[in-house]
Amino acid sequence: MSLLNELKEAQKDAMRSKDKKALGTIRMALAAVKQREVDERIELNDTDVLQILTKMVKQRQESITQFEKGGREDLADIEKQEIEIIKRFLPQPLTDEEVSGIIDNAIASTGAENMKDMGKVMGQIRGQLQGRADMGVVSGIIKSKLG
Repeated sequence: MSLLNELKEAQKDAMRSKDKKALGTIRMALAAVKQREVDERIELNDTDVLQILTKMVKQRQESITQFEKGGREDLADIEKQEIEIIKRFLPQPLTDEEVSGIIDNAIASTGAENMKDMGKVMGQIRGQLQGRADMGVVSGIIKSKLG
């Protein structure tokens, strides 16, 4: 089943069970998908939907940081709940060792030797790590290995 269909089924399940928090979060995700489809006039595949969900999690993590700085734990808790709901649709995260292994393989296969080759490495691993690892952290690991 495609990721988009999983979201739609989860929306139906949330409606049936009257889970308002899950329903609202899933509707936001579906709205983001639909908005991108309309804007770009394309039909999104699982990779595209995964990018949207990953972005939603990252936005909420940034919001949590801001809410906690402002002393608004109540709002931070809402964001944390939304992250947990969204994460149900994301693939299992990779361990640090798995990420490092994928990076090492990409460096070896691309022949990367210095920072100029970072784009080649990122291009090769982006699909493998999308939604399964924080790309900011991955970028830092690549820089440390190439630098």
